[in-house]
Parts: sequence; structure tokens; C-alpha cells
Amino acid sequence: MGSDIDGCDTSPVPPPLDRADSRAWCAVAVARLSHDQPEAALEAARQAIGRDPQDEWGHRLAGAALERLGRDTEAVAAAREAVRLAPGSWAARLRLASALRRIPGRWREAWAEARRAVRFAPDEPDPHVLCGDLALLRGDHDGAARAYGAALRRRRDHPAAWVNLGLTLLRWQRPRDHHDPAWEADPRDTGRARRALETWSRQVRVILAVATAGICAAVVLPGLSLLAGTHRQLPGMHGEARIGGALALAAVLVVCVRQAARVGAWAYVPGMLRRDLRLGMSVALGLLTPAAYVAGLATLPEPRPDSLQEVGGVWAGATGLVLLNPAAAFAVRLLAETWRGRPVAALRRFAAALPVPSGPGAADRDRTAAADRAATRDIAVAFWIVAARAWQAAAALMLVPNAAGAPLAAVACLAVPAGLLRVRTTGAPRPHDRWLAAALAAPAVAALCAACAGAARALTGPDPAVVALWRCAWGALALGAAAFAVRATRAWWRGGPGPWRASLVPSESCGTWIPGDLTPSAGLSEEVRHAAAYSRNVVLACTGADGPRALAVSAVTSVTPAGEFRLIAGDEAWDAVRRDPRVVLFVGDPRFWAEVRGVAVPDDDVLRVTPRQVLMREYPGRHQARTR
Repeated sequence: MGSDIDGCDTSPVPPPLDRADSRAWCAVAVARLSHDQPEAALEAARQAIGRDPQDEWGHRLAGAALERLGRDTEAVAAAREAVRLAPGSWAARLRLASALRRIPGRWREAWAEARRAVRFAPDEPDPHVLCGDLALLRGDHDGAARAYGAALRRRRDHPAAWVNLGLTLLRWQRPRDHHDPAWEADPRDTGRARRALETWSRQVRVILAVATAGICAAVVLPGLSLLAGTHRQLPGMHGEARIGGALALAAVLVVCVRQAARVGAWAYVPGMLRRDLRLGMSVALGLLTPAAYVAGLATLPEPRPDSLQEVGGVWAGATGLVLLNPAAAFAVRLLAETWRGRPVAALRRFAAALPVPSGPGAADRDRTAAADRAATRDIAVAFWIVAARAWQAAAALMLVPNAAGAPLAAVACLAVPAGLLRVRTTGAPRPHDRWLAAALAAPAVAALCAACAGAARALTGPDPAVVALWRCAWGALALGAAAFAVRATRAWWRGGPGPWRASLVPSESCGTWIPGDLTPSAGLSEEVRHAAAYSRNVVLACTGADGPRALAVSAVTSVTPAGEFRLIAGDEAWDAVRRDPRVVLFVGDPRFWAEVRGVAVPDDDVLRVTPRQVLMREYPGRHQARTR
């Protein structure tokens, strides 16, 4: 793209009419960012910086454009320049925190800047939302929920706050959430450690499973054949099996030594295991499987009929753990992923992030099309979680009467369709997905058929109709599982979001208004600058230890081109600013008075006041005097 100066700009947002006005260029950059044109916005921001390098607004916009372009290091540098020019600007602090959170190992600094933005502007929602996002990245769901609640109390229609609040109810975690953003370690180092631990666990379990299968084939199966009288005793197989089992343990030791050398971040491994459920389970199985293998090898029965008849539970349990631990791990992970969080409550939050329909007859399709993309995507995933819960609950309730022989227990299956009816009260539009509709309908149909079968059996006893109803119930569950499998395969094939938790995404949308880090800085007129620089009637209003105070300012040393005041004030003013940086400057002039609301930051021997809002009022003249 060419420069705006030479007339080669291809952006649909045209350059300003007054090309010498830096703030006009900033307005163009904001418009281009709202049209998702970061390259054109960066060019406009650089034009604004070239015309007024002291205006922090241009540097903030350049940082936002660079961040959208993926140039995170340059975005941090631009945001730092904005903070240097206006240390009391909450928008500059917010921009710096947003840029720092994308740099590995800078989470703590980003959190500190976000907290400063909240302290400088507690009435703005965006700093609270960013604090919630940073807490959500660490898995602090309670802290994130408090921050999003604070943001919603200030602005009820903030879509990102609603969506991310729903994620806290779902207990959302980043994919492969083994790395804590607050750690100073490089995520690549912890990623290599995670891969080494997973590889070690997988190799250990596979080696021992193969060895156990070989031992069973060499000792137990011939022993069973001997017990049946079809083979004669094979001498020496028991000792050879033990020798082979010992060789398998030697192979496991080699794998342990080799993979341990690849784990460089040992100091962070305990924290990784606490944060990542999948990794913790994999490592736990990697430790339990060798112990079970040794126990099974020690209690290995000899291939004699009397010994096989007296096989203890220790050997059977140890062998089952070694051979079936992948299936057990999969079942535990599936249950944990399905039943963690509150999807129905999360659906209500996601629905609140959608725009209000334009009329009473607006369809859900139109409402969803204009909604935040993250909200619509998370709504679909939450519906799939509800469908998975209903399927598992229906299967469990259907197994109870079959196992216990109590037909009336099948009536409890009616709880499944009753629970699905609660989802309709959330106000979330159901995605137009036929596979999801089948997955939601299947457990409800299965539960109704099971309830009817249980009631019929209690009234009439065993009957062919009862058997048919049970078959219909299990067939409906099979169709629901098939719908999930087809939808998951389709998502995997196309590379799109699937019906699982990993497809949940947080939102960064601010709705239809300008994000807080792009809002314009407060400008000062020449009259206010002149009055502040030469007037001796300047009063600083701040919050002291015993309440609001009005303190006289010794001198206004300067007013920067960006509109920042530099004051010399007493110790009482410094103590008040450290307690609450929000202040108000009253500047008097023979013709008018000005009220400057801003944030004061101590810097060496002066207080730097960055204005947020400027109000000017003229003194009443003779023509405004009261008449009797």
C-alpha cells in the first residue's frame, strides 16, 4: 500500500481533509481499525505521529495496529512511548497491558499495568474486562468473574464481559494449559518438558502392556489350556516369563533416562501437573503402570491347574491396570470434560452478549448473524456439552433398572427431558446444526422410551412391547452417539471448531463503541494553556485522609504540547495522590474558569496531571447581572 501523501491510499476510509491536523489523522486510524484494516490504520497513525510526536493518542493507535498485525514487540514499544508521554492516561496503560499480555513471560507486568488502568479510571469497563481476561488466562475463574461483574456494573451491554463471564462458569482453560502465564520461563521450554513427559508415559505404558500381553500368552493361556486338559504342561515357561518381564523393566529404565534428559524445566513440572489435568493423569499412569507391572510379575501364577485355580486378585488387578489403563484414562477424561462447569448458566451469559433483535418478529437467525462470533461459537459448544451430559445421564439411568431389576427406577429417566427443557429458558438461540438437533433429541427420546418401558413392566410384567421400548431407547442413544461422531469427524476433516471444550474461545469485542485503548485523549485549548501557565489562581482538589480537600498549587511549571500539567505542590497533595490519583484542577482567569479532571502521577519533584475531561465556563458579565 502506498502512502497517504502521494495519493496511493487504497483504504475505503479516506484521508482527512486537513492533512496537517494530527488528531484528524488519529480519527482516520480509529475508523480504519474499526473496519479491520490494520495496515491502513498504521499508516494513518504514523502520519499523526509525524505531525505531532508529543500526542500519545497516535502512539496508542500505532500500537493497536501493530498488535493486530502480529508485530507484538513493536506494539509494546509504541505503547511504552504513549505511557512515557502521558503516564496518567488510563487508555495508555490499558494499551500497554493489552500488548504485554501477548509477550511470553510478561504477564505480571501486564497485570500491573491493567491494575493501574483500573485505579486511574475505575468507572470505565474496559480495564476491568482486561483484568478479567488476564485472570482467565491463569485459570483464576473466581477472580475473573469478579472483574467481569465489575465491568458489567459499569456497562451492561459489554459483549466481551458477558462471553468471558460465561467461560468462567464453564471453567474454561486454554488448550494445553500446562504453562502459567505468570511464570518467567519460556513457554517453549515448558512445552518441550510437557512433550517429553507425555512421550515417556506413553512409551512406558506401551512397553509394559506388550510385555504383559506376551507373558499372558506364554504362561496364562497355556495354563488355561492345561486346566482344560487339551495340552500338557510346558516346563520352564514361568521362569522364562519372569526373565522377559525383567528385560521389559530394563527397557523402561532406558526410556526414563532418555526422556528425563529432555525435560529441562524440572522446577516447573509440579506446577504443570497441577494446571494440566491431562498431563497429570498421564504422568500418574506412567508411575502406576510400572508399579502394577512389578506386582503382577511378582504374583505371576505358574502354568499348573491348581495354581491357576487360585489366582489372586492382586495379579488380576495389576494386569488389568497395565492393559486397560488407556481406556480408563479416556473414560475419566470424558467424564471430567463433560461435567465440569455450569453450561446452562453459561448459555444465559452468552445469550446476553447477542444484540437485541430489531423488531418483535426478528428471527433467531438474524439475531445470531449479527452477533459476536465468539458468543455464537461458544453457544454451539455449550449446547454440545448439554447434549453430552443428557446422553450420559440417560445411559446411566437406563442401566440402573436393568442391573437392579427395578422397573419403576426407569421412571427416573424423565429427569433427562425435564433438564433439557431448562435450556429453552436461557434465551440462547439454538445453532442451525442438524447433528446437534439429533444429539439433543436422542437422549430425550431414549429417556421417554425407557420410562414407558419401566412403567409398562411394572403394570403388565414382561411383555414384547416392553422389550421393543427398551430396544428403541438404546437405539436412540446409539443415534445420538453417531451424530456426535459424525459432527466431530466433519470438524476434524474441515479443520473447524468441533463439539468439544477446546473449541471455546474468549471474546475481545467491545460492541459498537470505540475500545477504551483507542479513545481520544483530552485536548486543551490555547486559552486554558495560557491561563494555567500564567495564572496564580490554580487549586488542586484531591482526596485526603479525612475526605476531599482543596489545596493551593505553588506553581504550574509547564503545560506540555500533549496537554499534561506539571505542578509543584506540598506534601499533603503528594500523600493524597498516592492514596487516590484522581484529581481536579481549577484554573482561574479574568474571563473564564476551567475545570480539568485528570490523573496525577508523581515524577521526581513535580506532579504530572494527565487530563481526562476539560470543562470551561465564562464568568457572568454585566449583561448577565441580576435585576431587582
